[in-house]
Amino acid sequence: MTALVILLHGVGSRGADLAGLAGALGPRLPGAAFASPDAPFAFDQGGAGRQWFSVRGVTEANRPERVRAARAAFDQTVQGLVEGHGLAGSLRRVALVGFSQGSIMALDALASGRWPVGAIVAFSGRLASPEPLTPAPETRTLLIHGDADPVMPVGESEKAETALRRAGADVRRRTLPRLGHAISPEGAALATDVLAEALAGAAA
Repeated sequence: MTALVILLHGVGSRGADLAGLAGALGPRLPGAAFASPDAPFAFDQGGAGRQWFSVRGVTEANRPERVRAARAAFDQTVQGLVEGHGLAGSLRRVALVGFSQGSIMALDALASGRWPVGAIVAFSGRLASPEPLTPAPETRTLLIHGDADPVMPVGESEKAETALRRAGADVRRRTLPRLGHAISPEGAALATDVLAEALAGAAA
């Protein structure tokens, strides 16, 4: 195994729902392991889904504190996977790939400086981290967002890029036309490019 890619699902979903993305990313990441964990908390609006934090009554004002409160359980999840794959001392060989709420948590891991991993890809995400932002400048970050997303407006990725760049992060953004709240084959290919480059360099 040369690297670990951790897939982080959206609110009300489960790890198994995002696990299929490994099939699109894997062919160009030989030797990489994939993990798609369930979020730590049961979805509080019904069903069998999971959540990284509750969106019940969430606002722009209270979201950062919810993200802060979710860090301990998120870190425990990621730490267990990293240690289980023998990469606790090699975070440059780890990547976080999130979708929607999973992207919020992935970007928070970057923005807070807690997880200086090799790469982060955030599909349909937003930056909701409390200040200060102290990202590791070596982490290659790609924001991918559809311009027809009705759930998470594309402007959220635009704002995230601006804030992260200002804080010193290595971040790029791609907007995909006519794409809604989803991961498209084009988006998966863009993600693979970044992951292959970052993780290959870390393994060299």
